[in-house]
Amino acid sequence: MKLNWQKKGEWLELKLPRPIENEDEIKSFIRMPDKFWARCKQAGSVSAAGTRVRIKLFPNETERQAARWAPVEVLYEDDFCMVVNKPAGMKLHADGSRASESAVTLAEAVASYMETTGQNGRPRHIHRLDEDTTGPVLFAKHEWAQLILDEAMREKQIGRAYCAVVQGRLRQTKGTIDAPIGKDRHHAARRRVSPGGDRAVTHYEVAEQWKEAALIRLTLDTGRTHQIRVHMSYLGHPIWGDTLYGGRKDGINRQALHGEKLIFGHPLTGERTEVEAPWPQDLKSLCSDLQKI
Repeated sequence: MKLNWQKKGEWLELKLPRPIENEDEIKSFIRMPDKFWARCKQAGSVSAAGTRVRIKLFPNETERQAARWAPVEVLYEDDFCMVVNKPAGMKLHADGSRASESAVTLAEAVASYMETTGQNGRPRHIHRLDEDTTGPVLFAKHEWAQLILDEAMREKQIGRAYCAVVQGRLRQTKGTIDAPIGKDRHHAARRRVSPGGDRAVTHYEVAEQWKEAALIRLTLDTGRTHQIRVHMSYLGHPIWGDTLYGGRKDGINRQALHGEKLIFGHPLTGERTEVEAPWPQDLKSLCSDLQKI
């Protein structure tokens, strides 16, 4: 159902296809988590007259996220959310280590971008990428959008497609790895396939097979820490450059893993939104070198 809407300051203005008799009917037209909706009504942040509705969805948030400038490549943006292309070597958010105290994180860079462009929201990341994995990261700009997108993430309604360069020649051109992943008690930073771990499912397909390596494309049913890296190493084909899981380090100074595409339903309209992230130069160079062997 198509809705006519406008953002006016802190308010979302909607024109509904039919008049409503009470405010709760608004939930028939846009998704409203119960607790959030109750707070809106209690705070007087909802008004309705006939087919016209106003909801305060874009508050000027006084508790702002720490912001530090760094270049930001925005792949998609509207009043509700944005998708940013994360470069290699940048953490998504601070993890308490000394290195993260000095280096700008993606969350800080996005907060700075919103400040400098006059936006009053506080960005909230919806999913994660490892520090040395490149690709698109989805941010909600306000609490309501975050609640909607977080639910979509839990319900596996947000699609993420990856590509990776892995070592060796794969016996099967496509397959599914269904193997639980848990912490490695011998190495704090590493994960491993473990019977007592959380279920993890990875689908892969070979796009190009070379003499010493292959370009594969992957999708996930789950989102465990280091899932693709652990599963490909478990299969006997670690990701090129991923020294933590047995990958060769020549030709690239990080794991050759890139998020190619993000697919999600728009938080307001539900419209399918597909965002692609261009390949970084180091991945292009590695593939070019491997093709020549």
